[in-house]
Amino acid sequence: MVKLVLDDNKAVATPFAKCLVRLIRAQDSYGSWKEKSDIDLLSCFTVPEEKRSVIPIMGDPDPDVLWRLDVFYGAVGVAIEERSGLLVWRTMEINQEGFGRVLFTTRRLVVLSKTLRDVHRFGFSTLRRLAKTGAKLVNDAARVIEAYPDVALA
Repeated sequence: MVKLVLDDNKAVATPFAKCLVRLIRAQDSYGSWKEKSDIDLLSCFTVPEEKRSVIPIMGDPDPDVLWRLDVFYGAVGVAIEERSGLLVWRTMEINQEGFGRVLFTTRRLVVLSKTLRDVHRFGFSTLRRLAKTGAKLVNDAARVIEAYPDVALA
């Protein structure tokens, strides 16, 4: 249990997790999350494997899941902007069956394209996995920008 708490503290201290927490807190217009810790705010992004396997994939995705998906990929976009210094546009489309795509682009360059599957079950097994996945997406986009700087800046 102590190791899990240490892992959670390390995960929340990562730049991506801090960015995600900032976006969540920015949406708290009534101050109801003011007293919550960062770990408590991010805990809604963790879905244990046992719980994930019982979530049905038929029907419309739950609004809470869609909110988490939107905030997560919003944080990816903000982190890409912070790292690259460029404006990044996000386009996300999801059909009613829980499949879709998210694109991040500069004016002329697609820096990240990700297929979304099983949106109904969106979440991460641990906060460490959340931070690792977010950082990987940001790093992948940054590599594309670094590989094609002329196109990214055009």
